[in-house]
Amino acid sequence: MNYNEAVAYIDETPKFTTKNSLEHTRECLRRLGNPQEAFRVIHVAGTNGKGSTCAFLTSMLREAGYSCGLFTSPHLIEINERFQINEVPVDNEIFLAAFHRVKEMADELVAQGSHHPTYFEMLFLMGMLIFKEAGVDYVTLETGLGGRLDATTSIENPMACVITSISMDHMEYLGNSLEEIASEKAGIIVPGVPVIFDGNHGAAAEVVRKKAQELGSPFYEVCEADCEILRNTRDGIDFSMKNGYYEKNIFSIPFVARYQVMNAALALKTMEVMREQFSFTTRQLQMGMAQTRWQGRMETVLPGVIVDGAHNEDGVFRFVETARYFQEESKITLLFSAVSDKDYKDMIRTICQGIHLDQVVTTQIDGYRVVPAQELAQLFRDCGCSDVIAEPEIPKAFVQARKKQGDGLLFCVGSLYLVGEIKDEIRRQTDD
Repeated sequence: MNYNEAVAYIDETPKFTTKNSLEHTRECLRRLGNPQEAFRVIHVAGTNGKGSTCAFLTSMLREAGYSCGLFTSPHLIEINERFQINEVPVDNEIFLAAFHRVKEMADELVAQGSHHPTYFEMLFLMGMLIFKEAGVDYVTLETGLGGRLDATTSIENPMACVITSISMDHMEYLGNSLEEIASEKAGIIVPGVPVIFDGNHGAAAEVVRKKAQELGSPFYEVCEADCEILRNTRDGIDFSMKNGYYEKNIFSIPFVARYQVMNAALALKTMEVMREQFSFTTRQLQMGMAQTRWQGRMETVLPGVIVDGAHNEDGVFRFVETARYFQEESKITLLFSAVSDKDYKDMIRTICQGIHLDQVVTTQIDGYRVVPAQELAQLFRDCGCSDVIAEPEIPKAFVQARKKQGDGLLFCVGSLYLVGEIKDEIRRQTDD
């Protein structure tokens, strides 16, 4: 198969297989020669912020002189984005070589009466092969949907487990309460392995704390009170940590959203906890943090244009928090879309109650989960927004929103699919 055929094959995988057990994933790894044993893993789970936390960790490790792999999901434009070596997505040739090895193994499994790897399992196995071949020192590994039964949890000896913010999302798979979802996320905890976690939500934090105690794992809680924001502008945020290890040091992140400070703090705490296993200076951590890049989460893609894949209750609340901070000095234009299996009515209600929107442009993400742009526009009007335009085609909607933006801020929010389409459109315009 060529690259496009390989991607198509992976995309088709959900149609002919179902969720497999962790033992199945471990058997796949064994058949591939246990590539995960060639490097050390930092395993990261959570509802929101896990990708950003992985990015902070990777950037700091890179600045300290280590070779790093990053496995994350979903991708925004190309599937290769899920596998980064030293912060660069792998090329098609590396992707294809790993795919062929995993497919050959999968064909053998099926021929022997076992199950084909799932979509996510295929990608995870490919990632482990890619990172082994690259000879990386460390891999920051983001879970997929949950934690306890996630394919990534087949890694049996991570050097640290990190659990970011936990909130209500994917309830059809993970549970109907914060405690149930936290229990699934806490399923990545390994006996004796240190756990660094977001302690801001009491119920979720208690679940993580009890699980760590049960397994004899040292645990370290990080809360918003542990951080002090010193400056927040369109260019980013400066903050300090209120603990003895980082005391009097200032860290800068290139993101405008205050919630990214918590993700950065979790990454810093993880480095502190593992300091005996790494060689680094505080200056290297500062440089790595300042140079962190992460797509689609409060990412400034053009001057005054910020894209955010917020698509659940907590993500939308955090977006509103950021936009409210900036609306005092800038008019706010919103480009919005969502898919039908998200609670887009509540999302729109939360946005309109939390901030004043000067202009709104709605668009739609085509496919079986499409919500028409006109329906979204009417919901904004029902919530009191007067200047609302519906444009079904995303490129045209982006042009309309840019025209309305003026010297204010344009936020593009509601779905990672929307973010991917906008970034792809910007790339096309740059290439032209």
